[in-house]
This record gives sequence, C-alpha cells and structure tokens, in this order.
Amino acid sequence: MLTTTYVPGAPNWLDLGTPDTGAGAAFYSAVFGWEHRSAGPEAGGYGFFEQDGRTVAGIGPLSEGASASWRVYFHTPDADATAKAVEQAGGSVRIAPADVFAFGRAAAFVDPTGADFAVWQPGETRGLDLVAVPGSLSRTELYTTDANAAKAFYESVFSWQTRDVPMGPELTYTILTPAGAGPAAAHGGLMQLPQANLDAGSTPEWHPYFEVSDCDATFARATESGATVLIPVTEAPGIGRFAMFLDPSGALFAIITTARG
Repeated sequence: MLTTTYVPGAPNWLDLGTPDTGAGAAFYSAVFGWEHRSAGPEAGGYGFFEQDGRTVAGIGPLSEGASASWRVYFHTPDADATAKAVEQAGGSVRIAPADVFAFGRAAAFVDPTGADFAVWQPGETRGLDLVAVPGSLSRTELYTTDANAAKAFYESVFSWQTRDVPMGPELTYTILTPAGAGPAAAHGGLMQLPQANLDAGSTPEWHPYFEVSDCDATFARATESGATVLIPVTEAPGIGRFAMFLDPSGALFAIITTARG
C-alpha cells in the first residue's frame, strides 16, 4: 500500500502529459472532482490537480513528438546516481537529471523493454500530498513485452523486491515492493503483455490506478465524460473492483475500489 512516507523506489509523483491541458483538467475534474491549479507563468503551462487543497498529481503540455500519457515518478535520494544505474542496467536516459526550481530534481528514462518512467529527488516538495485514499494514486503497474528483463532491470536500479503470483495457466503477475519493506508496502506490479494485446498495438508502459470509493459510479462518470473503456468494471477477489480506460487524449489510467479486510 502506498503512503506519503516516501522511501527510495516508491512512487512519489505522477503527472499527465496532454495536448490540451484545459480539456485534460476538465475531464479529470468531472471524473474525480479534482481542482486544477496553475504553477504560474514561469512553469511553462505545468500545473497541479488538487483534492481539498492537497496535490494528487501534476499536469502539463506534451513535449514535441510525445503522446498523451501518465508518467510515474519513483523516489530517489540521488537522481544522477539513478541515471548511471539505469544506463548500466541497459536502460536509457530520456531527460537528464535537472533541478526543478527548489522543489526537487527530476529525470526521465526508458527501460530496456521501451517503457517510460521517471524519478523525483525531493527538495522542497517531497512528493504527492495524498495517496491511497479516494481520488488519489493507489498503485502503479507496468505492462511489458519482457517481464523477466523488466524485473531484472528494476531490481538492479531500485533494488525492488519482486514476488510472482500465478494468475492463470499463461499469466503471471509480479508484485513490486520497495527494498527492505514488508508485503504491506507493495506499490504495484508488472505483467507480460499477452499476444492479443500486442497484436492490437499495445506497447510497454507504466500506468496509474486511482483509488475510488465507488468503482461503478466513477466508471459511469468517466465514460459519460468521453473515456474509452479498455477493461469494464471487474471484480478481482481479494484485490478489489477495478476498470481501465483511455482518457479523451489517449492517456491510459485505471480506477480501483480496493478490497478491505
């Protein structure tokens, strides 16, 4: 379970890159009730999604040639050292480590299977203000074309603990946990993209799950607001009730009402 007591390797930031920040803000406000706040004229169009005045995600315009997507950031005490570790493990640096004013230091990478991800080295901003409560980030998930290569890469870069859970005769789900943490601190998972998904054009990517108090009601709001359904509301015993979408700009996200008890 995510917490705001961020430890190295845990997700600590999240932002949406979209071709129309106004439309993106309107969509997610309708779905989750978030408020959008600009970071100011010096921030190049970047802003924040807030719930009750606390930050739950960022939003900004796309860089040239990029597609709409949610980007997951993982905590690092040293973004420059992480960049070296990424390259040594077979990944590549997409955006070199750089200071974001006094808020922190960020860098973006591509893993060996082609999935984008990023890191956040805290400065004045430690990370998101809210996680694991309705309307905030609940978990992160990687779809990959080579689960074994992805596991080896992230274990090398972040020292994550991994545990494989069979999900059927042909599917294994790998649970991801920060180094040295117990099972309750798991922050997400990874899985091999099935051939049917690859044939349909799926590519490796990280995506967020947002916690919601009522999956069915949120599903209805998302579809009414223009989301494309990838996975309808589904019950996963012992995990929760979830659904997955593309937002109107094409960014993938999921919602979940986590099973309790």
